[in-house]
Amino acid sequence: MKALRSIVIALAAALAACSPAKHETTQAPGAKLTTIRFATDWRAEAEHGGFYEALANGEYARRGLDVKIIQGGPGVNVPQLLAAGSVDMGVGSNGFIVFNMVQEGVPVKAVAAFFQKDPQVLIAHPDTGVNSLADLKGHPILLGDASVTTFWVWLKAKYGFTDDQVRKYTFNNGPFLADKRAAQQGYVTSEPYTIEKQAGVKPTVFLLADNGYPGYATMIMAPDKLISSNPAAVKAFVEASAKGWQDYLNGDPTPAYALIKKDNPEMTQDILDQAHAKLKSYAIVEGGDAKAGGIGAMTDARWKTFSDMAVAAGVYPKTLDFRKGYTLQFLAPPAK
Repeated sequence: MKALRSIVIALAAALAACSPAKHETTQAPGAKLTTIRFATDWRAEAEHGGFYEALANGEYARRGLDVKIIQGGPGVNVPQLLAAGSVDMGVGSNGFIVFNMVQEGVPVKAVAAFFQKDPQVLIAHPDTGVNSLADLKGHPILLGDASVTTFWVWLKAKYGFTDDQVRKYTFNNGPFLADKRAAQQGYVTSEPYTIEKQAGVKPTVFLLADNGYPGYATMIMAPDKLISSNPAAVKAFVEASAKGWQDYLNGDPTPAYALIKKDNPEMTQDILDQAHAKLKSYAIVEGGDAKAGGIGAMTDARWKTFSDMAVAAGVYPKTLDFRKGYTLQFLAPPAK
């Protein structure tokens, strides 16, 4: 069972105090590859498949990179690793992570967004009269601590939910299964499947993104120092990752599966297969801005929509310069 990704942000001083990693970029055959330590936001899983596919198929190496994927977990804080200089690049799970880093003055930017839709869902029991998110008003909702300061603020603003509905989510399906009125958070690619396996009942699932939640997810985060000192390496990583996601979703995913299982021996094939299918069916990667801009696309307009939502909900001040949290310089221009 996957925990919601932590959004605790390290202070900017942590980055300033650390010496940046040295990078060597060259296009010459046989030259030394540029090492990129890339931290994911959870244990190896289907939701990281495009990165593992790019690694397995040699896409990074062909572009002069020696990429080392460092899998995350419940005790891994990617923003903190980036701030401390412990990794070169990492996954930003949601837009709040990006804005928190801006607010704290941490010089790190999102350079690509590989999930056009945040996979966050609310899960309800079937046949209980809950047919939309609005129907959950007044119901107990199991949420992790981080969720209360992220997508919950959007739910309250849009649907009139109140904090007295919140119940502590311990990443265990038991409390949800025991209470027919309850709903719980999850990822569309994970918890609905495990609940169905555990209870033998297909739950009702509401993907927040399909109900207006505007955030990107699974973004590549890069420190400003790397962006300025070695933009070619950042661009190569973005391009190789986009090719990896394309091949993973529309070609043969087995090379990625092999590396995922190597890093995370607890991962099973059925979980990989169903998650892969949902990434496709829900257009998590290839929908949204990726339709025109290609896999990994971001736009100023989408970021402004997210900023407007978060500011209106009182999460950030109007003075927050959200544009400091991302750059479009490494993305292909939108198709015409």
